[in-house]
Amino acid sequence: MPSAAKVKKTVRIASGRKRVRQDVKLNAANSSLRSKFRTAIKGVLKAVKAGDKAVAADAFKTAQSVIDSIADKGIFHKNKAARHKSRLSAKIKGMTVTA
Repeated sequence: MPSAAKVKKTVRIASGRKRVRQDVKLNAANSSLRSKFRTAIKGVLKAVKAGDKAVAADAFKTAQSVIDSIADKGIFHKNKAARHKSRLSAKIKGMTVTA
């Protein structure tokens, strides 16, 4: 009976080994950028929840550049980036109505 954990096979061809090394580096870079993206969005949402429009607008300005750079690198689709920016912007604009 095979064990529950799958054992990865090692690549024997040199180009395949190189590709594995590249994938590890790219995965680390992409993970870091996704984390930066989530942190930027959380900063805006926390400022909106706190009710501070000036801080929220400032956080949104920095989040916009992070979101755009991630979309330009192809980590997220441009439509996803636009959707996030639109929703954050709507939340900030909605603060004046409620506050």
